[in-house]
Amino acid sequence: MKSIRHQLSILIFCLLLFAICLLIQHKTKDTISAPSNEEAIEVVSGSDGDYIKWVDFNVSYEALCTAYDLDVESYDSPVHLHWIELLAYAGAKNGGSFDKGSISLIQKLASELSSEETTLEELTLDMDYYDYYYEAYEAVLGGMVGEYEIQQEDETGNLTWKTVYGLKAFSPIAKGFEYSDYDDFGSSRSYGYKRQHLGHDMMGQIGTPIIAVESGYVEALGWNQYGGWRIGIRSFDGKRYYYYAHLRQNFPYALDLKEGSIVTAGDVIGYMGHTGYSTKENTNNIDTVHLHWGLQLIFDESQKEGNNEIWIDCYALTRFLYKNRSLTEKNTETKEWFRHFQMRDPAVTEYQTKLRLSL
Repeated sequence: MKSIRHQLSILIFCLLLFAICLLIQHKTKDTISAPSNEEAIEVVSGSDGDYIKWVDFNVSYEALCTAYDLDVESYDSPVHLHWIELLAYAGAKNGGSFDKGSISLIQKLASELSSEETTLEELTLDMDYYDYYYEAYEAVLGGMVGEYEIQQEDETGNLTWKTVYGLKAFSPIAKGFEYSDYDDFGSSRSYGYKRQHLGHDMMGQIGTPIIAVESGYVEALGWNQYGGWRIGIRSFDGKRYYYYAHLRQNFPYALDLKEGSIVTAGDVIGYMGHTGYSTKENTNNIDTVHLHWGLQLIFDESQKEGNNEIWIDCYALTRFLYKNRSLTEKNTETKEWFRHFQMRDPAVTEYQTKLRLSL
């Protein structure tokens, strides 16, 4: 009799355990999470289907340069190596970490693909999280490399147009203007409430021309008590929101800039200052003159504002963008700065065409 009761107890315990497991599975069925060593990987179900909930962008400056150079050098080759694919492969192999070995890994992959001994599809067929890293890195870097037209100056000073393939994103600080910076992402901030620093600070002089990193449209323009005079520019694909803050008192923006304005990468959009940390507009309450620029990723519109925002560390990216700085010149009458070499970005033309067709 005791044996029967004992067996019954075990059976009831097993049934209860099974029920608990089913309940847990039901509560988490809409969330796909990585193992504990892949905490940065999380995909949730949203209004537009499944979307990425969090990204840790740890791609090193060296990896960015290596992948970019391989991309550009192979542009006219039988096998064009795409830098985001190379980075996503390395990211998936190393759980999002990039060290010196990542450079060798990227170069080895490039060699194998260029020799056509294999394909990326074959190599990533059974690779965990490659798709995640590709989507995450494409969200960060997707609008930065491509074909475009840019003015160039010959020996006689004449400007001519040239079609090129390469980096079409720019440093947020104009060429010839010095600045200092360090990796301050995640450091503590206390004004208003205790929070992390979700951007990158570049210290310089008042009035330094601030440059549009990528082509897009102005989504926000005006005063914010934390950022002071600030500009928010959205990429045309909607995935990136560029935030430029603490702009100059009294004269923060390019004069023709307004919400809805279309800007081309390399355009002057505003001027460095130290406004902010005040509910009163046009107040200099920041101790150090600097540009705060941030990059927010948006996979679903619910992430635009609130507790689901994704801001990435821009330090390595800022170093990489130093490769492309916009040369500017000053209009002595209006005191404005303008880019010297104009650029034609196909992304701008495509967006303008869509706007016309939608009217």
